[in-house]
Amino acid sequence: MSMQEYKDILHNGLWKQNTGVVQLLGMCPLLAVSNSVVNAVSLGLATAVVMALSGASISPIRNYVPNEIRIPVYILIIAVLVTVVQYVMNAYMYSLYIVLGIFIPLIVTNCIVLARIEAFAGKNPVLPAAVDGLAMGLGLTAVLAVLGGMREIVGHGTLFAGLDLALGEMAKGWVITVIPDYHGFLLAILPPGAFIGLGLLIAGKNYLTLRAERKAKGGNATIAPVDGGCTVGHGG
Repeated sequence: MSMQEYKDILHNGLWKQNTGVVQLLGMCPLLAVSNSVVNAVSLGLATAVVMALSGASISPIRNYVPNEIRIPVYILIIAVLVTVVQYVMNAYMYSLYIVLGIFIPLIVTNCIVLARIEAFAGKNPVLPAAVDGLAMGLGLTAVLAVLGGMREIVGHGTLFAGLDLALGEMAKGWVITVIPDYHGFLLAILPPGAFIGLGLLIAGKNYLTLRAERKAKGGNATIAPVDGGCTVGHGG
């Protein structure tokens, strides 16, 4: 593959086909662990690693697995990789591992992982498959990070709380108090807050996409709706 094709894969994963705000896959981690930046980014990176390794592992055997059993084989490979990631986190980041709890092994059932294997890794060579998995995982991580930051600031008035769970005691002093003497806003850290925050991110992404298309076609161009959105009229 050419360098441009790899750039397209990265662009698709990080922006154009972002799993969080475009494909709307992996809603479980988006709602469950995005109440803080640390939790959100940690699970996002774990998912990205699993996706990259899954793509690199399944691509070489894609032509040797009978079509009738490909899904069980793919899930088995994903489960092995998730178990390795789980043991690594248990060994080196135990406190964070306890906080994330069941959501680490649930990466096995995350539709994002299997969807990308079916759509891309099962049809392409090893390196592009690994890059695609990593890009899609990092795209999800970026959405989780922004959503986690929004909810943490509004809900607790802080940023990077719990960083010591991942980096040790030295990181306790790295927590940023964004709003001093803040008593918190419960809705932001509950699941409804995740829905509201995700809706704002989707709206923002669609706005930026429409704006870029309109700029590329000229200020007076009429832009088609994005994913069922309203049509933007002529500029005035």
